[in-house]
Amino acid sequence: MTKTTHQETRQKIEIDFLFVDLDVCPRCKGTDVNLETALQTVRSVLESAGAQVTVRKILVDTENKARELGFVSSPTIRVNGRDLALELRESSCASCSEACGCEGSIDCRVWLYRGKEHTVAPVPMIVDAILAAVYGAKEDVPMPPRAEVIPENLKRFFAAKAMKANSSCCSAKEQA
Repeated sequence: MTKTTHQETRQKIEIDFLFVDLDVCPRCKGTDVNLETALQTVRSVLESAGAQVTVRKILVDTENKARELGFVSSPTIRVNGRDLALELRESSCASCSEACGCEGSIDCRVWLYRGKEHTVAPVPMIVDAILAAVYGAKEDVPMPPRAEVIPENLKRFFAAKAMKANSSCCSAKEQA
């Protein structure tokens, strides 16, 4: 009979928080704060359930990185590879449009939760997703395919940010 230790049987919960900006975008910053609040809210439950949580905060700063990650909207939270948002909704984000100096507006994610739209991921929505990963059905549910096509909205954002960085008035050392 093989004896397993508690450490070997711990359920792994992987949370990825993907974003284009944590400096000026209120949607990204607010979702970051709400993710931390949600984690604090469920911490004792996760410990009691023996779940091991890993959180990765990923700045998506190029079109190639977006493609590699299957990133289609900012901000994005994935729990065990599944996007919290069941459908993609976006609206104009003045902060991101201004930050990149883009022609036209940049759209960021709008979260639909319990019939209402939110510009930041609501804490209860994040908590629900984490608890579902711990206590939900354990059978293999197929993962939705990740998008391979980057939306024009993000292409414009990344191109404008790169152009803005390359045409700076100062050297990189002077900007730091």
